[in-house]
Amino acid sequence: MDRQILARLNDMRRRRRAAILVTDLSGGPDRLIVEGDALEGALADAAASAFRSGKSAALEIDGQSLFFNVHLPPPRIVIIGAVHISQILARMAALAGFDVTIIDPRTAFATPERFEGIDLIADWPLDALRERPLDSYMALVAVTHDPKIDDEPILQALRTGCFYVGALGSRKTHAGRLERLRREGLDDTELARIHAPIGLPIGAASPAEIAVAILAEIIGSLRGRDVSAPKGSHP
Repeated sequence: MDRQILARLNDMRRRRRAAILVTDLSGGPDRLIVEGDALEGALADAAASAFRSGKSAALEIDGQSLFFNVHLPPPRIVIIGAVHISQILARMAALAGFDVTIIDPRTAFATPERFEGIDLIADWPLDALRERPLDSYMALVAVTHDPKIDDEPILQALRTGCFYVGALGSRKTHAGRLERLRREGLDDTELARIHAPIGLPIGAASPAEIAVAILAEIIGSLRGRDVSAPKGSHP
């Protein structure tokens, strides 16, 4: 592999940017495609599909035999709120291949005993996310019902381009949330990205069923996301 391509690929990994190393199987030069690069035709379609699926494969594109080696950042779910739903969602998400972090300043809820083996931060989201900022390969799930805890991470998730932003609460609760976020400068297009009420509409009632609905919605957002342009804070 060309050293410049390798250096750029490693830089993309450090910055949690998705990239595809394209090898010409007939012996032509390698190429690196970064998510958001301007592409056309069959190559653009193939790259978009690969970025969504994360699967490497040999392909025939415009008469060329190419191998797509896909490098995606590990997807992470950041859950705001150490509640009962979070206990179940964290275990299910880990089984589905997601890294999971739970943030909650309420130390009565955010205890190692309730979240054994889970990355748990008992701090205010504003402080926690300053040290570990959100990015476009993260999903944000806000489930505390407390605007003082939920609003700031939702705001950051929308501004940094998280692939999924969901918030627990009734339609009335969400209407109030939207008004607060509008006062912070978000427009209706940005606010429409919030999944609320959270989760697929499957009639979920118990915490376990709600967790299933949330995880399914997150997976759908990850696999169906727009890969045509750089997101959020990425240059």
